Amino acid sequence: MTAVLLCGTDNIFISAGNGTIRVWEIDLPTRKMRATECQVGQLRRVVKCIEVSADDSFFYCGTSSGDILKLNLKTKLLNVYGPLKEKFSQGINALKLLKSGEMLVGSGDGMVSVCKEANFSAFLTVQLEGGGTSELFATCSKNDIRVWHTDTSRELLRITVPNVTCNAVDFTMDGRSIVSAWSDGQIRGFTPETGKLMFIIDNAHCQGATAMACCKDCRTIVSGGGEGQVRVWDVQPGSYRMIENMKEHKGTVACIALKSDDKECVSASADGVCIIWDLVSYVRKQMVMANTMFRCVCYHPDGYQIVTSGSDRKIAYWEVFDGTAVRDLEGSLTGAINAMDISQDGNYFVSGGDDKMLKVWRYISGEVTYIGVGHSGSIAAARIGSGNRCIVSTSQDGAVFRWRFPHPPRPQTE
Repeated sequence: MTAVLLCGTDNIFISAGNGTIRVWEIDLPTRKMRATECQVGQLRRVVKCIEVSADDSFFYCGTSSGDILKLNLKTKLLNVYGPLKEKFSQGINALKLLKSGEMLVGSGDGMVSVCKEANFSAFLTVQLEGGGTSELFATCSKNDIRVWHTDTSRELLRITVPNVTCNAVDFTMDGRSIVSAWSDGQIRGFTPETGKLMFIIDNAHCQGATAMACCKDCRTIVSGGGEGQVRVWDVQPGSYRMIENMKEHKGTVACIALKSDDKECVSASADGVCIIWDLVSYVRKQMVMANTMFRCVCYHPDGYQIVTSGSDRKIAYWEVFDGTAVRDLEGSLTGAINAMDISQDGNYFVSGGDDKMLKVWRYISGEVTYIGVGHSGSIAAARIGSGNRCIVSTSQDGAVFRWRFPHPPRPQTE
């Protein structure tokens, strides 16, 4: 059972799940409940949410397949369903009837749509910002993962795995698990509240799991290893399977970044190649090459460009469509660029590396706007918090720095 909703009357409620929709009536004098199965014909759906009309005459079910079922509460029969052509991507997670008779639909791809009740076709759609919060952040190193409270800099949780090094860590979009890649070749998932092991992908990579990213569906993981392979995994409660193994790189995969729609990813490798992969057909879409050992790569939020950096001290912009170089910036005077991240609005990005300085750049002009000095070791990682709230950077000497983001959270267009 995945959804339950009480009706306006106190003696009727609706439950639904995988292929079942039931209306329950409570007989208070006898203290018994009677369930009636709703008839939907040949349709087989997984219901994720339920909404009832104000007069209790109809109720609506949002499904994992992206359509809406309208049923008569009295007859328990299907009245209409839709949309028939363009269904809502990644399923429907929330429904709300408006007083105007229209319906708000929240789908799994982060879209909120307004649709007509007649055919459930959307006539207004808004893309919400990605999920996540800046209240917590996680760091990883040899033997452990640590979760911190941002405002107080207090350690909330420590997850220990002896004698191995965690190379990458990520939160799933729903916040229900911490996924990590380790030097022993395993990918491990933990609960963020207690640190209990949720799953382990054995022998994910034969020469250590070196890079990883989680898709928004919270079940697909893209990982890279020391042998140069990029693998896609489907993780479900109690089981996992490898969807695809993509072999192109000749060196260690240093970083993996996902496009905003999760239909594409880019992998950066020490072999001097960045490969853009199609995560639908699992083939190479584009490749960029440079005389460097790539350390990190980022997608611009609009998805039309990627930004790379590495041992040559350069920060490079590349077109996703044809792989052409757009711009080269002198990222550092001494040492490699090891860390980079782009703000959610795409206006700024940060970089850090062996010169121990954290730099904030304006994306369009390529100018350094601020420089943070404080690390005594090479910067290993840097992230911009959601809503441009803060910047967190870590260095090889074990220090974790939290910086105030120097620009307004929502800068006006210049």
